[in-house]
Amino acid sequence: MTTAPPAPPSQIEFHNLSKRFGDFTAVRDLTFTVEPGRVTGFLGPNGAGKTTTLRMLLGLIRPSEGTATIGGRQYGAIANPLRVVGSALEATNFHPGRSGRDHLRVLAAAAEIPDKRVDEMLELVAIPAAARKRAGGYSMGMRQRLGLAAALLGDPQVLVLDEPANGLDPEGIRWLRGFLRGLAADGRTILVSSHMLSEVEQTVDDVVIISNGQLVKSGTMADLHGPSSALVRTSDPSRLAGALRVADVTSHATPDGALLVETDDLRLVGDVALRAGVPIWQLQAQVSDLEDMFFRLTEGQNRNLGDATTAPRAGDAIMGRDGGNEK
Repeated sequence: MTTAPPAPPSQIEFHNLSKRFGDFTAVRDLTFTVEPGRVTGFLGPNGAGKTTTLRMLLGLIRPSEGTATIGGRQYGAIANPLRVVGSALEATNFHPGRSGRDHLRVLAAAAEIPDKRVDEMLELVAIPAAARKRAGGYSMGMRQRLGLAAALLGDPQVLVLDEPANGLDPEGIRWLRGFLRGLAADGRTILVSSHMLSEVEQTVDDVVIISNGQLVKSGTMADLHGPSSALVRTSDPSRLAGALRVADVTSHATPDGALLVETDDLRLVGDVALRAGVPIWQLQAQVSDLEDMFFRLTEGQNRNLGDATTAPRAGDAIMGRDGGNEK
């Protein structure tokens, strides 16, 4: 009898994961893998089950069925988890009267991490000047940076972030994008929940989309975009279409008189048009937009979680009571 090879130490796996709060199912039979060395975007409408899924991964909520593991182990079985998994699920999990630096020092002391690392992380996330001020006075963007510094204290191989770009200005968002890409290039596993689709498109390698607690699509960004095509506008689309057929390239007329050509080779289209003596007014690559795909996959599927009686709180869930906060 053969046994499956052990999971890579920083691979995240969700297998048939489900969570019910009374009669309400927040997550249903969710299965996907997050690979090391890649940034994975975890997307879904508000109320889709993203935050509940991440809380199950981090041991804050018990699954009703299935497993969520890191390197084949549940979070609670990881010795000194701060050195293995860094996470930032909320930008308010600090004492407002404590300075940002002291907040990190408390976390570091619990994991036997020297204060030197605290100062290094404050420099890394670019808030050293504010680190000695009370965290309760921080802007949302500053709180996000403090949460990221806390997640990185133990130099973890796995990073789990929930809406990390919230509150960041454009410069901060650009910095975060490059920062996450650098961590992934270093071989770390990055799982990022976000609703900023245009930013996700520029940052992630892989995408997982859920709706109503269920997986609706997953894959690499290239796979999800599908095959590229070219949009061409010319004075004689019929003539160009014929020339393209001769070159064994398929094209279709659009309602507004352009041609949609089934190739991503713009030079080929230009060369065919030149040989056919057809002037080109416009030639551009067409790639499906993540935002369009997202709304197409989730349209009409989002449930209404506005009723407070169906919104379980994480603390209640751990104790086995109904309730919860879902995003």
